[in-house]
Amino acid sequence: MSDDAAVDAAVPPGWRKKTLPGFAGRIGPLWVCKEEASWAYGLLATADHLNPAGVVHGGLLTALLDHGISAVAWEALGRRACVTVQLDTHFLAAARAGQFLELRARVVRATSSLVFMQGEISAAGQAIATAVAVLKQVGAAPKGAGKAAAGVAPAP
Repeated sequence: MSDDAAVDAAVPPGWRKKTLPGFAGRIGPLWVCKEEASWAYGLLATADHLNPAGVVHGGLLTALLDHGISAVAWEALGRRACVTVQLDTHFLAAARAGQFLELRARVVRATSSLVFMQGEISAAGQAIATAVAVLKQVGAAPKGAGKAAAGVAPAP
C-alpha cells in the first residue's frame, strides 16, 4: 500500500484534503468536512507531530485549535478576517501517531468587534483538547458577503 493510500484509509469518509499556504499548510495536511451547521477540521497525526515523549506535541494541538477556531469564526462572520486575542487551551488526553484528530468549533457570542469561540479536538470520540478563544474582527467583510451562515460557502 502506498503512503497516500495508507493516509486515505486512515481518514474517515466525508473528509477532503485542504491545501493551505503558510503555517497552516506546514502542520498538515489538514482535512475538512462539511457538517450540518459548520465545517470540521482534521489532521492525521504522524511521527512528525510527536514530542520527545512519543505523543502529539501540545504546540501542534494548539495550532490546530487556533486555525480551526479562526476559520469557523471567519465563515460565521461572513468571511471577515479575525485575529486571535486570547486562546486558553486545556489538554485532556494524549494523542498518538496514527490517530485522526477532529476539530469542531462554535461561536458563543459575537459583538461588533470581538467573537467568543469554543473548540474541541477529539480522536475516535475521545476529547483530546479543548479551548476557549477571543478573536478580534479586523477589516471589512468582502463585498456581497453579508453575514453568511457558518459553513455555507466553501471551506476556508
